[in-house]
Amino acid sequence: MKISYNWLQQFLQIDWDATKTGELLTDLGLEVEGIETLESVKGSLKGVVVGKVLTCKQHPNADRLKVTTVDLGDENPVQIVCGAPNVAAGQKVPVATVGTTLYDDEGKAFKIKKSKIRGEESFGMICAEDELGLGKSHDGIMVLSKQEKVGTPAADVFKIETDQVFEIGLTPNRSDAMSHYGVARDLRAGLIQQDIKKELISPSVSDFHVDERTLRFDVEVDDKELVPRYCGITITDITVKDSPEWIKNRLKAIGLTPKNNIVDITNYVLHELGQPLHAFDAQKVKGNKIKVKTLKEGTKFTTLDEVERTLSAEDIMICDADSNPLCIGGVFGGLKSGVTENTTSIFLESAYFNPVSIRKTAKRHGLNTDASFRFERGIDINTTEYALKRAALLIEEYADGKLASDISDFYPIKMDDFQVFLSYDNAYRLIGQEIPKETIKNILASLEIKINSETEGGLGLTIPSYRTDVQREADIIEEILRVYGYNNIEFSYKLNTSITFDTNLATKVENIIANQLSNLGFNETMANSLTKPDYIKFSENLNEEANVAMLNPLSGDLSEMRQSLLFSGLESVAYNLNRKNNSLKFYEFGKTYHKYNDKYQEEKHLTLFVTGNRAKDSWAVASEKSDFFYFKGIVTTLLSRLGIGNIKTSPTKNDIYAEGISLSLGKIKLVDLGVVKRSILKEFGIKQEVLFADFNWQNLLKLSSNKKIKISDLPKFPSVKRDLALLLDSSKAFKEIYNLAFQSERKLLKEVDLFDVYEGDNLPEGKKSYAVSFLLQDETKTLEDKQIDKIMQKLQQTFEKNLDAVLR
Repeated sequence: MKISYNWLQQFLQIDWDATKTGELLTDLGLEVEGIETLESVKGSLKGVVVGKVLTCKQHPNADRLKVTTVDLGDENPVQIVCGAPNVAAGQKVPVATVGTTLYDDEGKAFKIKKSKIRGEESFGMICAEDELGLGKSHDGIMVLSKQEKVGTPAADVFKIETDQVFEIGLTPNRSDAMSHYGVARDLRAGLIQQDIKKELISPSVSDFHVDERTLRFDVEVDDKELVPRYCGITITDITVKDSPEWIKNRLKAIGLTPKNNIVDITNYVLHELGQPLHAFDAQKVKGNKIKVKTLKEGTKFTTLDEVERTLSAEDIMICDADSNPLCIGGVFGGLKSGVTENTTSIFLESAYFNPVSIRKTAKRHGLNTDASFRFERGIDINTTEYALKRAALLIEEYADGKLASDISDFYPIKMDDFQVFLSYDNAYRLIGQEIPKETIKNILASLEIKINSETEGGLGLTIPSYRTDVQREADIIEEILRVYGYNNIEFSYKLNTSITFDTNLATKVENIIANQLSNLGFNETMANSLTKPDYIKFSENLNEEANVAMLNPLSGDLSEMRQSLLFSGLESVAYNLNRKNNSLKFYEFGKTYHKYNDKYQEEKHLTLFVTGNRAKDSWAVASEKSDFFYFKGIVTTLLSRLGIGNIKTSPTKNDIYAEGISLSLGKIKLVDLGVVKRSILKEFGIKQEVLFADFNWQNLLKLSSNKKIKISDLPKFPSVKRDLALLLDSSKAFKEIYNLAFQSERKLLKEVDLFDVYEGDNLPEGKKSYAVSFLLQDETKTLEDKQIDKIMQKLQQTFEKNLDAVLR
């Protein structure tokens, strides 16, 4: 949240420098994350002064140029060549002197230098308004009032402001500080604690009165729970035009773009007092009536951003007499009811909407506006009418409006201020130090918390309505502590603690694997368990019905619990690749979440991601790309570290892989690993190969905890390993080779393994090369070459017949 120091000083006349003020605000809990210096005109027109044109003659060498002499307020008039058609002797004009730096529309600087133009010397520049950043006109130079004194700095003439803007990291509970007045109120309490007493100046509305009762709007509210208070007033004879400079400067300082006087005033009061307002073009409201209600599910409504939205039956809508929607209450205005340059009368709204309802509506439609930001956190219901009067008076003054009705104020059930009892003993216990009772009472008074009763043991208190976050005794104690100052609480330099050891087997196994991976150069990641619902479309193995949806998601991108760790990991990979970290090794211990037959299930996984080179680039080591065989070695090393051997290799059934295998122990699947499909990588903007392994952590833990040592005789007869390099169509998968091999030779074939895949140069289009190893063994005798050759020839013929494979 941005807070202008100049604006703040309207309510609290403090002459501290911004840095010191920022430190006090931070101590009060309004953490200042940064202070930025802003100028209403970039450069503040330093070096630009008021000059008087003494003479103006035609340039001897150019038809469109004039040679002038200009008095700048000293004894030495200067010569300036000017190309403006309207320059003339006797004018008072803004002059950028030699050495002045000006800025163009894009913020680029250009310096005024002594120059020679068509043979005539020029010592400065007579400026147009766009050259000074005061407007967009370039039709001619600016001509100033004759009353301006020669030599006066232009910054004084145009009232250029320099401001310090605080960037405050506001916590969600501090709705009372979501305005300049609210921050000033808190700052005053901090100053009082430092024995600096300053008056808090509130904007006056004492001049409020109805000019003429010529346009009345009736207000009808259907649900007082959704809309506890709704105020409105009509204003006629307005002129929609630019706002005065001081309002523009305030809005620009906090990052808002001025639009017109009506919209700017509603924004100004919003950021001044924290009360959102909305102005409707009165001529566009049928029946001179405002209905605050909900509409049927599915109703279409076009908002100010020209987006047609589908309404929920729970959305609070502001409607006309015919129940036509005009605005999503507390969130966003409608396209057809807004103020335009042709508007002459308005209905001005100031309301208090149910915070929970506004939050749900804003999230439902993906809208986050200044109004919804405040409504959903809870504003002060007692400021509603006051803010309406404040805005009405500003519109009356700066839009020539007339107040044409009494204020309509729907407020059926008045909200009472909250009552809390504060025990001194509880305060001392939670603070950890005894604070004098008088100090406590002074702090409470500075926070406008009223003391209703006092006993030896504590205080009966009334909380002001704007402090929606103070509802308990503990909240009161926190308020006392933050104003008193956390730095003023004494603490001991002795720290007492006890050391505990985690003997949990799962934690022990996890640490073993984590250490192993770290030694192999991996970095651990922790991704968000919330993810995009669209990710399940990338795999047929993921089921939309198994999604665990959030009831109140923070955003559409974080609305589902993840069913796979792949996609959140690829987000991390893409983030690093975009920042030129091209060789990556990541691992994550995390959970997936599923819903099966109305029952929820969590599954623990370990995932690995490898991409790029095996090691960091170095002059001492040749670059070597990470490939499938290298990656498989890492996976089998981890299994071996857990004492898991005799692993069975089979083609993976997971469709996220372009090529992949599954490693199992008997019928227990341990891990899927392989190369992620290019189509999936493309969705994340990843252009290089990514290797991914997904371990079933529950199965690994079971095998680790139940691991029994078995002793068996070593094979008496040797095994034989043979390799085939097969050229296949790109559509063929390793699974087909695996199945055909065991169908062809069931007795002596023990293992089939894929150790290399190649696609690229020197291969025909649409082809790829598989390097496959075959392990043969006879448990009763030694295999002979003739027998081995026969089996391999049989396998080759099987692949040629069924897969159109060619031996490379």
